[in-house]
Amino acid sequence: MERSESVDEDVQASEYLQNDEIPERDDPLSDGGCALPIDEALVCSSDHEIDVGFCQDQERKSEDDATGEFDEQSGLLAERKDFDAPAVGMEFESYDDAYNYYNCYATEVGFRVRVKNSWFKRRSKEKYGAVLCCSSQGFKRINDVNRVRKETRTGCPAMIRMRQVDSKRWRVLEVTLDHNHLLGAKLYKSVKKNGTGTKRKCVSSPVSDAKTIKLYRARVMDTENSVDPNSTLKKQFQNSAGSPDLLNLKKGDSAAIYNYFCRMQLTNPNFFYLMDVNDEGQLRNVFWADAFSKISCSYFGDVIFIDNSYISGKFEIPLVTFTGVNHHGQTTLLSCGLLAGETIESYHWLLKVWYNVMKCSPQTIVTDRCKPLEAAISQVFPRSHHRFTLTHIMRKIPEKLGGLHNYDGVRKAFTKAVYETLKVVEFEAAWGFMVHNFGVIDNEWLRSLYEERVKWAPVYLKDTFFAGIAAAHPGETLNPFFERYVHKQTPLKEFLDKYELALQKKHKEETLSDIESLTLNTLELKTKCSFETQLCRIYTRNMFKKFQVEVEEMYSCFSTTQLHVDGPFVIFLVKERVQGESNRREIRDFEVLYNRSVGEVRCICSCFNFYGYLCRHALCVLNFNGIEEMPLRYILPRWRKDYKRVYFADNDSTTGFVDGTDRVQWFDQLYKNALQLVEEGAVSLNHYKVAMQSLEQSLDKVHSVEEKQE
Repeated sequence: MERSESVDEDVQASEYLQNDEIPERDDPLSDGGCALPIDEALVCSSDHEIDVGFCQDQERKSEDDATGEFDEQSGLLAERKDFDAPAVGMEFESYDDAYNYYNCYATEVGFRVRVKNSWFKRRSKEKYGAVLCCSSQGFKRINDVNRVRKETRTGCPAMIRMRQVDSKRWRVLEVTLDHNHLLGAKLYKSVKKNGTGTKRKCVSSPVSDAKTIKLYRARVMDTENSVDPNSTLKKQFQNSAGSPDLLNLKKGDSAAIYNYFCRMQLTNPNFFYLMDVNDEGQLRNVFWADAFSKISCSYFGDVIFIDNSYISGKFEIPLVTFTGVNHHGQTTLLSCGLLAGETIESYHWLLKVWYNVMKCSPQTIVTDRCKPLEAAISQVFPRSHHRFTLTHIMRKIPEKLGGLHNYDGVRKAFTKAVYETLKVVEFEAAWGFMVHNFGVIDNEWLRSLYEERVKWAPVYLKDTFFAGIAAAHPGETLNPFFERYVHKQTPLKEFLDKYELALQKKHKEETLSDIESLTLNTLELKTKCSFETQLCRIYTRNMFKKFQVEVEEMYSCFSTTQLHVDGPFVIFLVKERVQGESNRREIRDFEVLYNRSVGEVRCICSCFNFYGYLCRHALCVLNFNGIEEMPLRYILPRWRKDYKRVYFADNDSTTGFVDGTDRVQWFDQLYKNALQLVEEGAVSLNHYKVAMQSLEQSLDKVHSVEEKQE
């Protein structure tokens, strides 16, 4: 059965990281990649070539020779391996070489090989992928059950998956060595002497008596000249245990990471990853980002949250996530990393890779309080606003202050100083009252918080744009992206499985929100306010619902008066009834600055910078001044239901030029435009049919170009 191949775009690191004089090397981490220094870190090391000789006389070995090495007690062949066991990262000059190697290895171990699957290019019929498995793999079909032939299959899992890469070599992407049946002389004897028991002989060339197959093994998977992958991995685990500058991996984690990345490169277009290894080939740090994350970063990379709570919280997996907020106000994953530890070097490597791969310099970066991460951000993103998340600080109050005899009073005073102060002088007074009245002026944690207050206290952050990440109101939290999928004891192998499930759920959630936003209509209006009617047509459903709350709460603001006039500038005082302690209704005053000449409005609560839409107090002032339509400066494009389409139009008009030699740039441009077609095509059945028809026509045109060149 023929299957068409998607363009092989395992992105070369040299296209992303700008370094001079990079030696060309075969990189197991990206097809045709090269070794790449990122500051002090080597991404990968050179491969080494192993000549594996296969002699045709091996096919003619007598059964007596084979049984002479058979262990009668164990039922297995004794140790007599002339061939390396298959390992991820091995490469061969051709498919026949790879098949011959696995077939001879199987003969040596004591099992037979068959081809489970093969993949061919649609037009050229060239083979580009295959799965070779043990002949005992799978089970008989139901129709074959009544046949006289005895059932020989056992559902054996042993297999290798391989694919042709950019270098035209065949690379092993996945390996399973274990069998669930006996191996040895009995099976070895059943192989016919003339070679017809298998689809190919061990050597396909009839010209010579011996053939040398060039096998390439990457040093990342084989750190020394040893050709035993198991001993190498064991050595890595032993050396990395407890080492502060190496990734703390359990047995099997290294192979799980590599197998997962290879599978993603095969199935996920534009998937990118880098591994940071030391001179001995031991793993230190890892970075990866799929195509969806890279596209999301181009939309929503202006404000990002770097979550290192899995490392600081001593989780089983040293995970760091980069997340943003999409046009529905939902968290979206921008990339992930695994770090050796909380060091400036590890964070610097991760941020540098993220910057060069994602092509993004954030306006605002939100993190937990972490000195090494803070230092790395100041080096890599010196122009970004680095702020601390209030969620993590509030969650640490019981841990840091729980031992105080007057804990309840300190907690309430702390909460009031953070959430209920609107001016710096009010915050300073409330903080001073707390530390002096409750005798905590010498508390080290509170003292360090106060010294860094300009990075986390809402009253100091009113000029920083957060797009909803700040969590500046009581009860709001900023949760980890994988909160429901990862706990402290979750092993890395399990996380890699849950990772895909989490992404699928998030992608489905975003797609459904896109569809719901297109059906938003005026029937969902709750007031007769012109602002609500206006944004109902523009905003996504989720963001409109959030703005709609502000429109409804305009009715809790019962007084709008002028305090001061200075030319076009007018300061208004808006009174609002709010719910205070013990559910009591209180009246609070909010000052709003309005510039009549340009229609600019700014409230002291700074809702617009924190959440990306105007607050009820600013809306009251606009309404008071007879403004019936929201000024365009306060309708952020990032909340529009058609934001991605508008973004593409604006982006294309500014770039215009595409490098005629940059294959990565071709792919990025094609993928972005194709993704736009996919998103538009998922709106309805009619949209889907038109999109599918367009894709098929476009693909036929591209194939016609390929045929003309042939």
